[in-house]
Amino acid sequence: MGADKTVQVNYLKYVSLVTLTVQNSAVALSMRYARTRPGDMFIASTAVVMAEFVKLLASLFLVFKQEGSVQHWFMALHTQIWQQKIDTLKVCVPSFIYLVQNNLLYVSASNLDAATYQVTYQMKILTTAMFAVIILRKQLKTLQWLALVLLTAGVALVQLSSSDGGSSAASADQNRLLGCAAAIAACCCSGFAGIYFEKILKGSDVSVWVRNVQLSFLSLPLGVMTSLASDYSAIMEKGFFFGYDGYVTYLVVLNATGGLLVAMVVKYADNILKGFATSLAIVLSTIASVFMFGFVITFQFAIGTALVIGSIFLYSHEPKKPPVNPLMKVM
Repeated sequence: MGADKTVQVNYLKYVSLVTLTVQNSAVALSMRYARTRPGDMFIASTAVVMAEFVKLLASLFLVFKQEGSVQHWFMALHTQIWQQKIDTLKVCVPSFIYLVQNNLLYVSASNLDAATYQVTYQMKILTTAMFAVIILRKQLKTLQWLALVLLTAGVALVQLSSSDGGSSAASADQNRLLGCAAAIAACCCSGFAGIYFEKILKGSDVSVWVRNVQLSFLSLPLGVMTSLASDYSAIMEKGFFFGYDGYVTYLVVLNATGGLLVAMVVKYADNILKGFATSLAIVLSTIASVFMFGFVITFQFAIGTALVIGSIFLYSHEPKKPPVNPLMKVM
């Protein structure tokens, strides 16, 4: 029985690794293609709302699977969401910030090629670490501080290689400065919301799937208000689902599953595997960008990307603890 369980855990570990790698690569490439392909352009803020709706449905289903019956499912939602209103309202903060982040990512994907977008978005490691130190009072190791310096240097090199020109077949209406600013702002949102959400999770016994229900449930009205505030005239003139087709539906579902996949990876994979998945996703996105978008890999871009990938592994490195001498224990 023990051997079977180990095999199952290893299977889930590598399934989650492959899934995260594919999802990370697909998001960068798919968002970029969605914002550059010919045809009617969908309204990005409405896609963010629909992704939250899909995530809500998926989270409700996962809570049902966790509880095992409709009665227990309803009682869990009623007890942990409705009866604990103050606790539920605490989730409003990350809900709104995640909405802003997702809208910023569409702006970034519209103005940066997929490879540059993917590398720049790794700055979320830096912002997450900063907020972990400020909010959770986390102590970073020397290697982690070094990793953050390498990460910043790597992203800077990638951005400089892009601004020098010739690194990508960019469209005329592409604004690299806006794309970079949007990506960094999204990293700040990701870092703060992630640490705030972690603090909420650690401070209660509410399951991660119920928390995701709370996040999506609160995000929907906030998302609709944000969408109307930013794109009211376009929505009134063209309609909420203007430009939607099979590809946009796929993109919505892909974005919705991202957060749920992270939860699975956190449960079954370690930091080294997560770092490997992220690094492999960057490599795959870069290679795919060469063929899909005419991306040209410069020496400066390659060095910057190598620094970012190295920093990911360095930041997640856990040195092996020396074996404890049994004689020392006795003494």
